[in-house]
Amino acid sequence: MDVGGEYGGSPVAVRISYTITRPQVLPDSSHSHMRANVFVTGGTGYIGRRLLPMLITRGHRVRALVRPGSELNVPMGATPIIGDVFDRSTFEWAIDSDSVVVHLVGTPRPSPMKAAQFEGIDFASACECHAAAQSANARHFVYVSVAHPAPVMRAYIDVRQRVEGILGAGTVSHTILRPWYVLGPGHQWPRVLAPLYWIGERVPSMRAGVRRLGLVTLDQMVAALTYAVETASDHSRLLDVADIRRA
Repeated sequence: MDVGGEYGGSPVAVRISYTITRPQVLPDSSHSHMRANVFVTGGTGYIGRRLLPMLITRGHRVRALVRPGSELNVPMGATPIIGDVFDRSTFEWAIDSDSVVVHLVGTPRPSPMKAAQFEGIDFASACECHAAAQSANARHFVYVSVAHPAPVMRAYIDVRQRVEGILGAGTVSHTILRPWYVLGPGHQWPRVLAPLYWIGERVPSMRAGVRRLGLVTLDQMVAALTYAVETASDHSRLLDVADIRRA
C-alpha cells in the first residue's frame, strides 16, 4: 500500500506486541464535527495531497511537515512546517497538546526489493513522529498500516507491525488503518485480480482472507482518514478494509 513520500534515514529496531479492539459500528461524522488541530506528515504524497484539501474544506486547522523547498506544494489554507521527519526536534514544537497527528510518510510504490527503504524511511519516520507526538502530549495519532497476515510483502508488513507495537506501548491514543492496496491514479494494476477476488468470495476457505486483503479506493481512504481525525478520542482503535469502505 503506497502512502507516498521520499525520505531517507536510519532504522531503529523495536518489536512490541499488543492488542487493539476494532469498533463494531462506525458513528456518522458527516453531519457535524468539531474543528481540529491536525498535524500531517507526508502531506504532499499520494494520499496526503488529497487529504489536506479535504481537511481544509471541512474547517480544520492544518499544519503540514515539509522539507525545505517544498513549501509551495502545500495547498492554500494549510500551514507548511519546514523540518526533517527523521529529526523530531525540528518539528515537535508545531504539535500542540490538542493536535491530531496523521503520519503518512512512506516509501513510494512499495515492492519486495525495497526492504531497506521500509526500514530507513517508513519505520524510522514513524518512530520519530510518534516520539514527537508523545513528547507534545498530542491528543491522538493516526497511522496507515497494512492488512495482514498476507502471503507477500513480508518486509513491508513486518515494519508496519512493529510500528503498531510501538503505538500500542505508547501513551497517545491512536487509530490504525489497515488497507491492503489503495486504488487511484497510477495505482490501478490490482484491478486485473478482480476474477480472483470474485472466486475467493465464493470459496468459504478463502473468503476471510479475500475480504481482509480487499481493495479500497483513494476516495475511501481519504474519507476514512477524515473520519479518524474527526472522531479522534482518548480510545485506540483499528479500522480494517471493511471499516475503511464504510467510513
